[in-house]
Amino acid sequence: MMRTMPLRNACLAVLILITAICARPAASQPQNEGIHGSSAGDLRDFVETPSVSGYEKELSEKIRSEVASLHPSVDNLGDVVVTIGSGSPRRLIVAPIDEPGFVVSGITDDGYLRLQRLPQSGGLPPIFNELYSAQPVKIGPTNGRWIDGVVAGLSVHLQPGRTNPPDPKDIENMYVDIGAASAAEVRKAGVDILSPVALNRRLAGLGNTEVAGASVGDKFGGAALLEVLREIDPAKVSGTLIFAFVAQQRVGARGLQRILNTMRADEIIYIGRLTPGGAVPGVEGVHRAPRREPGSGVLLGLEQTNGTPTGLGADLKQLADNNKIPFETDYTSALIPASYVPPPALPARWAQIGVAIAWPDTPAEVINSKDLGELENLLQVYAQGRVSSQEGKYGQGHSASVGNRTGVPSVTEMLSQLVPIYGASKHEELVRDAMQHMLPKWANTETDDAGNLILHLGTAPAGTKTPRILVVAHMDEIGFEVKSISNDGRLEVTELGGMNLDFYQGHPMLVHTAKGDRDGIMELPNGWDETNFKWPAESEATLRVDVGARTPEEVTKLGIKPGDSITIRKAYRPLLGTRANGRSFDDRVGDTALISAVWALGGPLKDRDVMFVWSTGEELGLLGAGAVAKRLAAEGHEPDYVFAVDTFVSADSPLESQRFADAQLGKGFVVRAIDNSNIAPHGDVARLVQLAHANQIPVQYGVTGGGNDGAMFVPNGSVDLALGWPLRYSHSPAEVIDTRDVDALARIIAVIAKSW
Repeated sequence: MMRTMPLRNACLAVLILITAICARPAASQPQNEGIHGSSAGDLRDFVETPSVSGYEKELSEKIRSEVASLHPSVDNLGDVVVTIGSGSPRRLIVAPIDEPGFVVSGITDDGYLRLQRLPQSGGLPPIFNELYSAQPVKIGPTNGRWIDGVVAGLSVHLQPGRTNPPDPKDIENMYVDIGAASAAEVRKAGVDILSPVALNRRLAGLGNTEVAGASVGDKFGGAALLEVLREIDPAKVSGTLIFAFVAQQRVGARGLQRILNTMRADEIIYIGRLTPGGAVPGVEGVHRAPRREPGSGVLLGLEQTNGTPTGLGADLKQLADNNKIPFETDYTSALIPASYVPPPALPARWAQIGVAIAWPDTPAEVINSKDLGELENLLQVYAQGRVSSQEGKYGQGHSASVGNRTGVPSVTEMLSQLVPIYGASKHEELVRDAMQHMLPKWANTETDDAGNLILHLGTAPAGTKTPRILVVAHMDEIGFEVKSISNDGRLEVTELGGMNLDFYQGHPMLVHTAKGDRDGIMELPNGWDETNFKWPAESEATLRVDVGARTPEEVTKLGIKPGDSITIRKAYRPLLGTRANGRSFDDRVGDTALISAVWALGGPLKDRDVMFVWSTGEELGLLGAGAVAKRLAAEGHEPDYVFAVDTFVSADSPLESQRFADAQLGKGFVVRAIDNSNIAPHGDVARLVQLAHANQIPVQYGVTGGGNDGAMFVPNGSVDLALGWPLRYSHSPAEVIDTRDVDALARIIAVIAKSW
């Protein structure tokens, strides 16, 4: 649906089954029988297993299973401990396994979840809450099976004229939508007070050496420890070597404190993210923080910015130098923060090491896989005096398979196949190809010069008084396009369609090239981690995407060029009942409804003049529809009625004012009687509502924001009767529909084609 200013079981189709498979690099042969996998796979598993502080059980169990042959112990916090050898010295290597997130703190009567953050106090960037806004999340219910949900976000179409919209940084304005309509439905799904909530995430590969994903900065240490355990030869270990994967580091280092209190150690290495400290006295706007960039090698954390390694830190530096392992120092704050409980004493010999993290504590966290390999090398030297081969352990691999299968699909099945196909404005080819395959064989389509897909369902004989009907839905979705390539290898990009940019900046992206898709992250504006940060005005925003390249030549080697489109990675995610989440429901729901109607009609219509159009470039200003309108006017075939099928952006959300656009999910399709581009004749609206009632199709009508394709035909004499379905959180990754409304929409389109 363009932003203005800035039937069931009647379908018989060939489904396009499109899946993206992230290829896992081949595992190296483990030396310890019973420990399986590879370090690249470990990092993926660690990142893609949510482990909010206090809720690390699933990840703890995976770790315990991986090292079962080494007889690990697991305590009641979830700390996993492996002890190798005996006697002195007693050396302890520790890595955290938890991440920041939320727990359910309340459930509203209408089925939304309220949240409390973990950790509850500071330590996270001021925009941490905001980066969850309008994002897909996972909720860990009491039965142990994670389910999908989304965090509510403001719909861009409903904000013009609103003077005080809710501030997404304020946790008071955070609601999670799992598709429930009541608190009872929430609890029936197994979600209750204290259920954890974490971002839906995946590990992405940038270029050839960098990896990105929410919590990668919290999980790299655990992945490194697991790889060391996989490669270690106990016979070469001197004294006692203890490996501890600790829980609740984010909430007062509780797991680490437990280990220090219960296990005597002569020295300890802590492996984890280096953390920022307080403001630098007398220097406004400058904070003590790690400053190294990914690719710097192994980092030794020091609380003095100009400090020199001493003790164990100096020994580690010597080991690194002797084995040609890149080793630098950087700032970090205290390993154990001040709390209500007096902290245990650290051994006299201790050190904190890690790797550089870009965009820390955001969904776009980035580390360099070479740094992680060097960290593992250093740990191997420390543990047993040798280095393992790292070659090929962190390679990136993606493959895509496209297949067809036959069957009797429902509207929901067809929609679930269309949503994952990428088709930003001006890049709709794959969407058009998929829809041509989904239409019945008798449906002879044509593609015009603007890329619109057109189907004539009947041509009335000369002199027939039947009205000319045109039904249109658009194929494109919002996204971005590569405008140019900077000297530092970043992509300068521009928007394709209107959106809230803060739903996308600081998040993973996908660059679509002729050679395949490439992962990237959209960088945040300068000052993003400052307390007084404000998003720049849309007209002033500079949008940059990092794909892991550092020169234009490296970008070219990745197959990326100006003009390539960029979107977020997306999927069709069923929620509770008949609700679902998926980016690009606008307008894949409309596309699906038209395809479903074609199947329901069964063949060309006798004595009817009906044309279906799947249009291009709607998000850029109704471009495809404009081309069709111009051509039909020149031919003297202007339609009498245009039914533009597009989103009815709904205020059915805890963040929106119910003053208008209050169509409710699950209550039927919607007549868009008034929007920013058109006012439908009231008599025709009433006639359409009556037609729906006569056919027992649930219907709503009302006023919403945004424009529709039908507006391009009105200047030539057509009546624009826009149709839609209620959509929550428009133009965001969190879009939510009720599939019953899709079914109602498909049914009314078939009725209109036959009888309007």
